[in-house]
Amino acid sequence: MPNNADHDARNALVSRLFEDSARANRATLAATNHVIVAAADRVIACVDADHKILSCGNGGSAGDAQHFSSELINRFERERRALAAIALTTESSTLTAIANDYDYDRLFSRQIEALGRQGDVLLAISTSGNSANVVAAVHSAHAQGMSVIALTGKDGGALAALLSDSDIELRAAADTTARIQEMHLLFIHCICRLIEDHLLGTG
Repeated sequence: MPNNADHDARNALVSRLFEDSARANRATLAATNHVIVAAADRVIACVDADHKILSCGNGGSAGDAQHFSSELINRFERERRALAAIALTTESSTLTAIANDYDYDRLFSRQIEALGRQGDVLLAISTSGNSANVVAAVHSAHAQGMSVIALTGKDGGALAALLSDSDIELRAAADTTARIQEMHLLFIHCICRLIEDHLLGTG
């Protein structure tokens, strides 16, 4: 059993982590409030025109890509029509074939060549902004005439530098991966709420 001093130290650590998250929330909101709305409007315009959302990322960001896709296809908080979305992180046969026959950096770009169409939107997620396969996915999306919403952190990395004037970057105001991922999930939930408010009216 841990002693009292160890228990107090761990409680203090948890408190610091919560405070770090709260600071990241406040700083990110100040930097991105209007941009979150713009990103939601981009997705809304896409689904209103019967186009689809593709999403990608690695590790925890792959989980976020799948989370976003599932919220669109099924529902977020309210009953409404299903929305067309595909997470490019889930089909194991496709992923392993591309990684084996080509290169891991083409994991998402190859799928976008097959599935992406003009008017679609790519949600590209990278906590560092430097994930090579996500950067390649953005190149492929641009070639297909798609627009891009990038979720990044730190200084935005190579991904931020690659975005066109018509793309949108939502950058978490944090440097640690855990805080960035927490902000990315909040971005996703805000966008989902704004989409449902558009489709159903504010609730």
